[in-house]
Amino acid sequence: MRRYFKGRGDDLDRIAARGDCAPLLHALLDDDALGSPERAKGLLGFHLYRDTTRTAFEEHLEEAAALLRAGDGRVALHFTVSPQHADAFGAKLMQARGAIEQRHTATLDIGFSTQSSATDTIALDQQGALFRNKDGRLLFRPGGHGALIRNLENCGGDLVFIKNIDNIVPDDRREPVLHWRRALGGLLVRLLSRTAELAARLRKNADHGATAEACAFLTDELGFAEDPDLPPLDALERVLARPMRVCGVVRNTGDPGGGPFWVQREGEAVSRQIVETAEIDTRDPKQAAILGGATHFNPTDMVCALRRPDGQAFALDSFVDRDAVFVAEKSSGGRALRALEHPGLWNGAMAHWTTIFVEVPRETFQPVKTVLDLLGPGHRPVA
Repeated sequence: MRRYFKGRGDDLDRIAARGDCAPLLHALLDDDALGSPERAKGLLGFHLYRDTTRTAFEEHLEEAAALLRAGDGRVALHFTVSPQHADAFGAKLMQARGAIEQRHTATLDIGFSTQSSATDTIALDQQGALFRNKDGRLLFRPGGHGALIRNLENCGGDLVFIKNIDNIVPDDRREPVLHWRRALGGLLVRLLSRTAELAARLRKNADHGATAEACAFLTDELGFAEDPDLPPLDALERVLARPMRVCGVVRNTGDPGGGPFWVQREGEAVSRQIVETAEIDTRDPKQAAILGGATHFNPTDMVCALRRPDGQAFALDSFVDRDAVFVAEKSSGGRALRALEHPGLWNGAMAHWTTIFVEVPRETFQPVKTVLDLLGPGHRPVA
């Protein structure tokens, strides 16, 4: 913003000193100025440094370069973006890439994708009729982030870290974030290796101690309910036959969104799931009490294993709970509507994954839902 006013012969400090809010609001909101409401959140300036301002997108590039630099210096990232913002993200990458690669001695391998229009869904008006635009055509809307399960599969990764664009911290607050993300990834690798090792020992039928070890591992570390009708080898093979994820959770302080719960679907064993408030019938006193007693919150910070032990990629679409669709209250052109959304990406779309929850410190979760969140300590330089 300082550069914006300087280019117009004015000075931000003088404007602030005289308490004139109108130029500031114009610069932030109007399309012929900075036009912030129409810009993607990832392209908004988040953090002020001595000689520059970084967007959330740039901060994710910095964090990934610090976290994921492989032996050859390659850093692979993938971003899902809205079609109307794709060119702007590409331009920002071209602008920022050189300095980041030099600073971290890394090569950024960046992929972009958009949500497929084939996953769009229809909407209903408040009377339950199909929602139509003013020209009489049916309105098709993006079907929610659950539609991105295809994008996740198509990214081609082995182990993939997933994080929201707005949950990012500045340089001098990054070390705890890197530490705990490495811990989540390391735990996932250890659990996968241990699962495969125990399964191999049980297949030999000669390692008598493996049965007791496998039973303890399944219940204590993978959260399987004890089932006398399911031998340990079968249980381990079931784990290896589906994707696994390790999810960081933080103490619940009233954040909106999903949390870790034990869930039992009809005809299935109890499993660990991320459940959104919209999926819970709060009119049911028993369900409302369970929700009210929730101790932790899911900040969408997870690492996922997308390949089988033999290297074959999972068909992620086959692990979706199709019944976990939900209806959201939205609007279009000033008119209220009811929109059908696909099972959420980390909810119903991952319902049949093996899920592990790990409590992480609150300092690793610094989302920006309103501009005022950027005034919080998690987004300001350490004194």
